[in-house]
Amino acid sequence: MTRRVAITGIGVIAPGGIGTKQFWDTLTAGRTATRTISLFDPAPFRSRIAAECDFDPLEHGLVGEHVEQLDRAAQFALAALREALGDSGHATDPAQAHRTGVSLGSAVGCTQKLEQEYLALSGGGKEWLVDHTAAGSRLYDQFVPSSMAAELAWAAGAEGSCTVVSAGCTSGLDSIGHAAALIREGSADVMIAGATDAPISPITVACFDAIRATSPRNDDPATALRPFDRTRNGFVLGEGAAVLVLEELTAARRRGARVHAEIAGYASHGNAYHMTGLRPDGRELAAAVTDALAEARLPADALGYVNAHGTATRQNDVHETAALKRALGSHAARVPVSSIKSMIGHSLGAIGSIEVAATALALSLGVIPPTANLHHPDPELDLDYVPLHARETRTDAALTVGSGFGGFQSAMVLRLPEGRTA
Repeated sequence: MTRRVAITGIGVIAPGGIGTKQFWDTLTAGRTATRTISLFDPAPFRSRIAAECDFDPLEHGLVGEHVEQLDRAAQFALAALREALGDSGHATDPAQAHRTGVSLGSAVGCTQKLEQEYLALSGGGKEWLVDHTAAGSRLYDQFVPSSMAAELAWAAGAEGSCTVVSAGCTSGLDSIGHAAALIREGSADVMIAGATDAPISPITVACFDAIRATSPRNDDPATALRPFDRTRNGFVLGEGAAVLVLEELTAARRRGARVHAEIAGYASHGNAYHMTGLRPDGRELAAAVTDALAEARLPADALGYVNAHGTATRQNDVHETAALKRALGSHAARVPVSSIKSMIGHSLGAIGSIEVAATALALSLGVIPPTANLHHPDPELDLDYVPLHARETRTDAALTVGSGFGGFQSAMVLRLPEGRTA
């Protein structure tokens, strides 16, 4: 009998509100959290806007070395973990700790601490030969993203598989997909799964400026990110984390856990085409969607919602729309599709897990979040993108998709298990 995977705990750190409730309130209100960057002086940059988290580590019980030595991304992950564990009611039994694992996604790891260390070692970037004696005691940990997964494992008492997945902007989807696979195959009973990124730093902003992927709409940051709109001109950088508690479904029900949703199918494809470019026909993303539906044993018309990648770049929105038409056929014209990046920005590797959390909440609570800032429909993009306002819609199955630099294309199908209705 195939083991099934339940989401029993959700923890979210996101722009617009810390914690799952505030995150969901932001989305369903269609409220944008994009603003002028405050974490550093953005004046020298082309794009000077971002979606920042109003996050105080002390308010989340992070003290001592967690504040002084851990990168902001690691702090996000620990805070999200605490909320997820509280939501699930799961406590690791020391006798079964080897059956609990961690799968954490991140695209850029400890970016902020590494940039700070480089500035300290190089005299503010002036010296080619760095002074190693100026390095902090945790520099090695900041070089290796596995340190963040280890922090989660220690905090959760998890002694099973401990993995970091770094696949660009699909990292958060892929980390949860990997965790679900371990439960399905019997290698784990419980997985702490999710992703975190805190990329709002000068080096990251400069990199996206160089390829003109981010919006320069600095005079109107609240409406800068416009997925599927004909005036779109790039994404807005974000930050955040989402951590989920995944459990084998039968065991979760046996202990009386609330099941937000079931992870029914997952697939990932690479396009082997271009580092940042996408084919307009969306063939590889369509293949991932088709395979995820096949694993879930669901037809395309069972889907009642699609949580889109929706970055608001010229090529992504065309690519994604074509992929949904290719994979879903005539149902693509009927199913509601929305992009939450329009409200909370694009947090790189973290966004996939944040979007899984949003998709699970949409299923569980019967509300589809909107695509904010969609005032000018693009005639080339003709699906139902749920513009501006949330929509009360009860459905049993939903799809979330991601696309990442390097050609990564991932898709995940969530559903409400039998006996559970929105």
